[in-house]
Amino acid sequence: MFCYALEKGINFFDTAELYRNYDHFRAFFQQIDRQNVFWASKCYAYDRETAKRSLALALDGAGTDYLDFFMLHEQESEHTLRGHAQAIDYFMEMKAQGAIRHFGISTHFVAGAIAAAQDERIEAVHPIINLKGIGIADGTRQDMEAAIRQLRQSGKFIYSMKALGGGHLLNQYPQALEYALKLDVDAIAIGMQSSEEVDHNLAAFQGQIDPEPVQKQRQLVIDDWCIGCGRCAERCQQKAITIRHGKAVVSPERCVLCSYCVEACPEFCIKVI
Repeated sequence: MFCYALEKGINFFDTAELYRNYDHFRAFFQQIDRQNVFWASKCYAYDRETAKRSLALALDGAGTDYLDFFMLHEQESEHTLRGHAQAIDYFMEMKAQGAIRHFGISTHFVAGAIAAAQDERIEAVHPIINLKGIGIADGTRQDMEAAIRQLRQSGKFIYSMKALGGGHLLNQYPQALEYALKLDVDAIAIGMQSSEEVDHNLAAFQGQIDPEPVQKQRQLVIDDWCIGCGRCAERCQQKAITIRHGKAVVSPERCVLCSYCVEACPEFCIKVI
């Protein structure tokens, strides 16, 4: 599917250490000219040793000698950046050696985007932004739009995340994509699971937005980093979510994919896939 997407003109691929799929990229890179692809990954490194380990894991795992973008995952503010100073210093050294072409951050926080705009070391920013502002941790959609304008003014490469709100905006698919495509960003990260979805989304990027997403059986998925706070279970009117062994668990037979639970999740770990 990676090869199919590249043939169709998609040349920017985003992942993260957390997703544990570097072996997929190794297989991909073995079949193509690596220079035709821009590859981004992210990690949670916080000091020199974890930074060294994360970079080696990415390069060795994917069988490549450089990343086009390597980023610190989920940075919250200038304080978070200061707390990761050792990792950033190491990545700057690796950038000077060519192992990293561009350094950046991803963020769910307006404060994180603003901090990135003011930091000359950060070249690329991956902020969450969508029609309803779903997942923005410390403000509104309008607040993040203002931060993105600051990023643009400071010359950063911007690629937005969660255009469809982690699947929770599929019931507003054309409106959500129209909004995302009007943003002043350089790229948009949208998850795709089939060649049909690749074609569907490419048509949208070319101005032919279908009123409906690709039809398939979908389900609510709760990511591994759930902290078991129980807010989603309290919010669910269908009683489809319970807390077991410190994690939220979904009962598919009860879930109606209303997406109300995502508004209650402080970690944005609930998706519709």
